[in-house]
Amino acid sequence: MDATTATSILALLRPVEHLRGISIRIATPESIADIVPGGEWREGHADIDAVTVLATRAKAILSSGDYLPLGAAAYRGARRTAFLTVQHGLMTPHAPPLAPNTHLLAWSQADADFWRSGRTDVAATVVGSQLLWEATAKRAAEPPAPTDRPVYLGQLHGAELDRAELAASTERFCRQTHAIYRPHPSEHDRRSRAQHRKWAAQGIEIDSGATPLADLNTPIVSAFSTGILEAAAKGLPAWAYHANPPQWLAEFWQRYGMHQWGDSPTPAPPRPEIEPAEAIANAVMKVIKAS
Repeated sequence: MDATTATSILALLRPVEHLRGISIRIATPESIADIVPGGEWREGHADIDAVTVLATRAKAILSSGDYLPLGAAAYRGARRTAFLTVQHGLMTPHAPPLAPNTHLLAWSQADADFWRSGRTDVAATVVGSQLLWEATAKRAAEPPAPTDRPVYLGQLHGAELDRAELAASTERFCRQTHAIYRPHPSEHDRRSRAQHRKWAAQGIEIDSGATPLADLNTPIVSAFSTGILEAAAKGLPAWAYHANPPQWLAEFWQRYGMHQWGDSPTPAPPRPEIEPAEAIANAVMKVIKAS
């Protein structure tokens, strides 16, 4: 677990609650004593090389990939061990490639096909998204009307879109619709803060972030945020918007069923029969039993 972000916790830590009768080691860059699932845990320190050694003795490794230090260290030790990569967010063409001989646990068949890109060395199992599963459980009792004032989820921090074009598109949307701009938590760099001040001076309302995103009960709009699907899963009106979307973004919207601003709201994503965290745990146990 290279990061203790909310998406990583849902994708990698939540499945631990469904694993029984096996010994589990969790490698993280910081202590997770306050969020680790119940059980008899012993906390200790292990450096990167120790993670590689532990991986050589493992029956299965669950990760978000091999592109960050802990995942890379585990993959180095996984010569004869099943290396499972769990999808924890929406997939763009900028996503790092899967490690050779990975077993991908994907949100959907479309995502599995997209990330595999025709490779024959990567197996895939569709497990669904724990993030969207939990969003569905928080469906709004009294959802807002599609005509209510929207909140635009910012993504100025992202490298996927040209920043100047995204800023111009965002400004245009907020001016035309009087939307409230909600900065992404990563928009704390000097350039982003300057952009926020400029917009505020122009009369665009900037959300203070006092209300957690999960508790918002407003229409939601963004360029390609996971929040669009989270909102749709909660029964909120949600749309995608970019004034001049590149081809990959238009394909992205289509793959996730995101409706563009001006169309009907984005439908709620399909809900799998089995909770994704349990499905991930089942996949882990399957490869352990087969080893």
